[in-house]
Parts: sequence; C-alpha cells; structure tokens
Amino acid sequence: MSLRAFSSVLVAEKPAAGKGKDKAGIQCMEWCCRSLYLGGRDSVVHQLSLPAVEATAAPPDVREVNRRQMGRSGAVVQLRAIPVLNHLLVLWDGSVSALNMFSLEPASPLKRIQSVTCMEVSSSASSSEPVYVQLVTASARRRSLGLHRVYVDRWECLRQVPLQQEPLALALREPCVCVATADRYLLHDYQSGNTLHLFQHNLARQSLIVKPAGEREFLLNGPGSLGMFVVSDGISQRAPVPWPAGVLDGAVCYPYVLALHGQAVHVYSMLDQQLKQVLPILKATALTSTTEGVFVIAEREVHCLQPCALELQIEALVAEEKVDQAMVLLEGARDLLPPHTYKELRRTISCLLGLIHFYQESFREAQELLIDGHLDPRELLRLYPDMSSVCGGFHTQLPPLSSSRDLGELSREDQASFQCFLHFLCHFLQAVRGTAQALACRSDVDSALLRVYLRSGMSDRLVQLVSSTNDCHLDVCAQDLRQHKRYFALGLLYQSHGQHFNAIQTWVEMAEGQHDDSCATDAYRHILSTLRELHDRDTFWTFADWALQRDQEAGVQIFMRDPEGPIPPFPPEELIPFLHKYPMSLLTYLEYLVGELKSKEERHHTLLALTYVAQLLQQGPGWGEADGHTHSIDSHTHQSHTHQSHTHGSHSIRWKLQQLLWQSDHCDAHAVHDKIANTNLHKEKAILLGKAGEHKKALQILVHKAKDRQAAVDYCWRTSAGQERNYRQELFLSLLQTYLDSAQAAGAAADLLNDHTAAFDAVADLLNDHAAAFDATAVLQVLPAGWSVQLVGRFLQGALRQAVHRRRMGEVQAALATAQQRRVRGTWTKTTNTMVKLERGTICGACQRLLARPEFVSTPAGKLVHLECATGSTGARASS
Repeated sequence: MSLRAFSSVLVAEKPAAGKGKDKAGIQCMEWCCRSLYLGGRDSVVHQLSLPAVEATAAPPDVREVNRRQMGRSGAVVQLRAIPVLNHLLVLWDGSVSALNMFSLEPASPLKRIQSVTCMEVSSSASSSEPVYVQLVTASARRRSLGLHRVYVDRWECLRQVPLQQEPLALALREPCVCVATADRYLLHDYQSGNTLHLFQHNLARQSLIVKPAGEREFLLNGPGSLGMFVVSDGISQRAPVPWPAGVLDGAVCYPYVLALHGQAVHVYSMLDQQLKQVLPILKATALTSTTEGVFVIAEREVHCLQPCALELQIEALVAEEKVDQAMVLLEGARDLLPPHTYKELRRTISCLLGLIHFYQESFREAQELLIDGHLDPRELLRLYPDMSSVCGGFHTQLPPLSSSRDLGELSREDQASFQCFLHFLCHFLQAVRGTAQALACRSDVDSALLRVYLRSGMSDRLVQLVSSTNDCHLDVCAQDLRQHKRYFALGLLYQSHGQHFNAIQTWVEMAEGQHDDSCATDAYRHILSTLRELHDRDTFWTFADWALQRDQEAGVQIFMRDPEGPIPPFPPEELIPFLHKYPMSLLTYLEYLVGELKSKEERHHTLLALTYVAQLLQQGPGWGEADGHTHSIDSHTHQSHTHQSHTHGSHSIRWKLQQLLWQSDHCDAHAVHDKIANTNLHKEKAILLGKAGEHKKALQILVHKAKDRQAAVDYCWRTSAGQERNYRQELFLSLLQTYLDSAQAAGAAADLLNDHTAAFDAVADLLNDHAAAFDATAVLQVLPAGWSVQLVGRFLQGALRQAVHRRRMGEVQAALATAQQRRVRGTWTKTTNTMVKLERGTICGACQRLLARPEFVSTPAGKLVHLECATGSTGARASS
C-alpha cells in the first residue's frame, strides 16, 4: 500500500472545552463557494472563510465570518447549501430552516418544515422561471418521504410518499431517492412514482451508509461487509468493495471509495476493489465528498483529503513496477485526464507491460502491447546482441525493469530459448515495418530484419526484403550478406538501392563461378530479366555483349521490350547492326520484330528471309550450290547423331523460311530469289515465283527439280485458297500439263502406256485423287488421244458427279429464289391493297408527335409513324 492517493490537510479546529462533557463539538458540515459551514452540537452554525486548500504542513488560514445560534440546545444535524437561491438549509430540532448563505440571517418568507429526520437537495436547479430546487425530506415519525420545491421566497410540498418503516438515511440522485430503513434499502423514483426494494440488512443505525456515487448511482453498506454500488434500475454495474466490518461512514471520490473505520480512513479502488491507502485520523465521525476533496469530520477538527494528481499516482505505480495496477487506474480514470496526457501515459505503460511479458516469453501479449504503445523499435533492438550497431547511438526513454534479462548471455547459454526471442523480434519488426511506429527508424528496422533473416535462415523472406523497396543501411547490410555468402541477395540489395552496375556485376561473378551461393537461383536468367527492364542504358550496353556471348538465343531477350511498357524499346536501326556479329541473336530478334511486333518494314522481312537462307547454307550440307544432284528434304540417311541434329535444325529453319515467304507481303522477293537462285532451295524458288505470278515456272521447278509431287499439289491448293473455282482449275490444269510435258519428254504416249512410267503414274494419280479441282472438259482436251477410259475412270466418275451435283444445286437455289420472290411479292400486294387513313391530328406511334407531312410509315400492327422513326424497323410500308 505504498500508493499515495490522498493527502490529509487540517482545515479547521475548535479549541478544547476543558473538563466536562464537550457540548461544542462538530456534528456536520457543508462546503460551498469557498465557505465552510459547520454545524455544532451546541446548536450553532459557523461560517468559515477557507482559502484554496493545499497539501502543506501548515494548516490554511481560516477565519470565522459569521455564526448563528439556532436555539438553546440540540445539535445541528445537517447543513445543505443552495447557491442558486443563496439559501443554507439547516436541519435542527427535527425541522428544516432556511438561512441566507452569506449573513446566516433567517430567510423570513420561508417557514420551517417540521418532523424531518434527514434531508437531501438536488445538485441542479430547474431551467424554468421561477427557479426552484428539489428537496427531499424523510420523517421517521410519519414514516414518509416529503417531496418539496424550494423557491427563493417559498417552498412547496408536492406530495408525501408513505413508507412501511422509519426512514433512517437517504441520498438523492435526481430523479431517484435511495432510502435506508431499519432492515432494508429501497429506491424511489419521484417522477414515475415507482418504488423498488433492493435488499435487506441487519446493520445498526450508525452503520447505515447511503451516499451518492455517480450519475443515478449510490453507495450502500451491504451485508457481508461489502460496499455495494446500485444504479437507479436496482442493479449493480461495479464489483463490490470488501471493506471491514463496523464501517461508520463512506464517500466516493472517483476512482476511489473511502471508508471510515475506527481511527482511520481506508481508501479502496473502485476499479480493482483493492485497499490502496490508510489515513489515520483520530475521533473521526463522518465523511463528506465535495469538489474540493473529501472532508473528514472529527470531534473538534475538520480534515480535507485532497486527491493527488492522477499522473503522479500512475507514475508512482510505474516506478514500483506495478504496471498492471497503473494500467487499470489509467483506463478507469481516462475521462479525468487531458487527452494528450492519457495518450502519453498509456504508451509508456503499454510498452513497460509489453516488455514484462516479453521477458516472461509471453510473446503474443507482448507484441499486442508493444504495438499498442507505439514502442520505438530501437528500444527492442538494443536488447539483442549484434543489433546495437544497427541502431547506432540510440538512448532508451523507458525506465529500467528489474525483471529484464540479458539476451546476450542467453544466446550463449540457451540457444533454443534465444531463437524464440529472435523469432519474436522478426514478427514484431514485420508488424511495425511501414507503419508510423517505425517511421523515424526505417533504416534500422529494415537492417535488423535482414540480420534476423540471415541468422534464422529465412531465405525466401530475405530475398523478398532486398528485392522490394527497402531502407537498409547499404554498407552494413552488404557486409553481412558477404559474410554469409548470400551474393544473389547482395545483388538484389544493390538493385533496390539503384546501384544496378554493382548488382549485375555481382551476378556476373556468380554466373562465372567466382562466388558460390547455395541459395541462389539461375543468376544468368536474372541478369537477362534485369537488363530487359533497365533504364540505365550505359549499364545496359556494358553487359549486353557478355549476355550474348554466353548464350545468343537466350541473351537476345534483353532487347525484346514491350513497346507499350514503361521502358521504351531500342530502335531496330540501332540494334540490327550491333547483332550482326551474333547470327542466332539476330535471327531471333528479327523473328520477334516480324512475328510478335508485326513489323511492316520491308527491310525487316527481307533481312529475316536472307538470314534464314544464310543459316541454311551454313548448316545444311544439301542446300549449297546446285550441282545437278537432287537432295530430298525428307532424307534421313545421316551418318551420325550430330549430323541428324544439324539436319533437324536445318529443316526447322527451312520450314520457317517457307512460312515467311508464303505469309509475308512485305518481303523483297527478287532479293531473296537472287540469293537462292544457285541453291537447291527449289520449294522456296517456287514460292517466290508464285508471288510474282509465274505459276507455270513454279510448278516446273517443283516437278522437275524438286521432284516432289505432293509439294506441287500443295502449292496449287495453297495458292488457289480463297480464289474463284476457275482460278483453281487453271492452276491444276497447268500442273497436269507439266506432268504431260514430262511424259512426252520421256517418250511417245503409246510407249508410256506400255512401260507404266513414273510420269504416267503421276498424271493418273493427280487426276484420280483431285478430280474436284479440274475442269473435265479442259482435261479431256489435253489428254493424249490414245489413253483409255479405264485409266482415268475414277477421274471421270468424280467429274461427272461434280457436274451433276452443281447442276442440281443450281436448280435448288433457283427454286428457292423464285419462292422467296413470290412470297415477297404476295406480301407487298396484300399490304398495298390495304387502305390507310391519315386524319388531322394523328399522332406518331413512336415519338408521339403530330404527323404533319404526307410521307409516313404504316407498321404491321397498324401504327402510323414518321418515316425517320421507322428507320431500321421491319415489316412496315411507306405511304404518301
């Protein structure tokens, strides 16, 4: 009980009366407007002028201003001041009298109220005119309560409330009166007239306590030596105070309850119901709570118990490390403190309470309290070994705790326990990072997090930290990463701080094997992605050669930037000359330009085709200068696996070249043809000739030089795709003529039939397999006269079916068209024979405006609308 909640000051003292019975002792008191009114046992009312009470050793300078002798004998039982009316009500000799507060002269218009045992006055006056104050009196003789209105010149009795027993004590919190009788407590609402019985008691009269405690709340001396709080609804919203038996009086001075017991005043907290302080005062008889403090009435003295400042009480509890009690007091007395004071105290207490839980390894509670208290993260960092260098010369602002632990010693003796503290630090720093709590020490927080991740082996979180925006101390953290051989993370740290050259150089050294980082990913791939998104062109060109030299196909990705992205791509005119020394990179980049960016530049398409050709001439052994020997592109007779790989790559490139020549409309066909004129790239020559319209020559190359029948057929189908049927028939007829010319070159037609030559087979297969592509009449005109019907039977059957099908389909289409025309004609005739009457004042069925012009439209539903309103509608006819 070292808390000093109140300080006692002697404010008034009456001299001793000498030997014999003292009849001039103090019976009651009232405090109002710096005046102290004392009611004596000798029927005298004293008015004392009391200056501001201060907690000093010397008693205040008190002087008597007035006194009033009420009668010859009898004690003054109660005094109640009504400052709004300048009245002082005196309960003496079983009656209530009214005196002037300043002169103590009787208020002559006000007569006495007789048969009064006790009384109470409301704390507020009415807002209406004339002003009055509510007065409640209790009469033991009449067993009733009296409700009165006290005016400046009269009082008015409203009604009497009968009781079953004698009222012995009462308290008033308008509009509710709490009354103590001989064996019970009850509540009466004088506005509604309801009476509520609370509970019974077996207390003596001198132990009955009924005091106001708060808004519509009362303090009662309950059974079992409990100070109980009851609100106007008859329930208790606070825990009772366990005070000792035989309490003489009580008073409330929030957040404390004072109980007069024996020769001392016991101070209890209303928040945790604990005894906080004991103030010894001899011969004390009563307690009175006022705005100045709690006055204690002794036999011949009056003491004032002044509450100490709440800030000092809380700070004293904190200094004694009673942080839990300090928090309870702070929260309970929040409304009594200035907002800024409350915030500062709460932060300090929350931080200290959080640190206590921290040392007790109650980490969840600790984190909640430390975050709630806005603890400076450096307060926590300074407790950990190896973290002092991060927070520099920081000095703590919190008082020391006796329960603190040395984490440095713990890390040496119990590594498992220390890891728990380290994990807590990790979670705490993650929680406060980026918040206002860590705003003043962002660099310290990020640097500490990096060290925690390193020591705990949290690779993923480490990479996430250094790859995002951070405020790490670069020099300190770079050294830590080197010591732990985390070179990939080191590069990310450089990159996040804008040092792109150092970042890429670190990764280059990793890719070349100078550094070993077991937790790293593919450093080369990360270099490429970094260069691709790099704004710094000087650094880009510094490492561009290295990237392409290591892998031409992968390295060229650094030039493939999104044209609509935040980083503008390099102009092709700048890149293409640079890439000429890297053939595969140049090829990949040109494919990107033409295929993905859809470049329409002729030089790009032409250069891509020429690059394909150059690659074929360099890789494929069969694509060189034509020497009179034929090389099939489907040949697989190679002698080694290496040769097969080259052939597969050559076929892939050749396929890409063919697709480019087929699809591109921007390629310089003459330049490409000149490049491949003396090579065995016969299919490509045919495609180029076809682009120039020389289909006859193209087919001759495919048939005679490429010797690829299927390629010739595919050429005809692909070239004629989307064209008229006559165009396809002419193209296939040209292919047939080429085969026939080849057969005639081999010998006479009769000889061919007898020898079943390859040319004969080609002609027969072409006609029989693709009958639908030929005009039968034209074919019969070019076939040799000596050919039998059996040889081209399949062709003739297919041609005949196609002719019959086309004829019948034409008849069906014509019949359908005729039926449609007749249907339309019938509808038109029926509609035009219907009379439409347009009267003056007719309204448009669409826009609801007047039809004022002779042109209008009649809908099938019979509505008449404007011509413009009917635009787009069906089934309407125009009239005029």
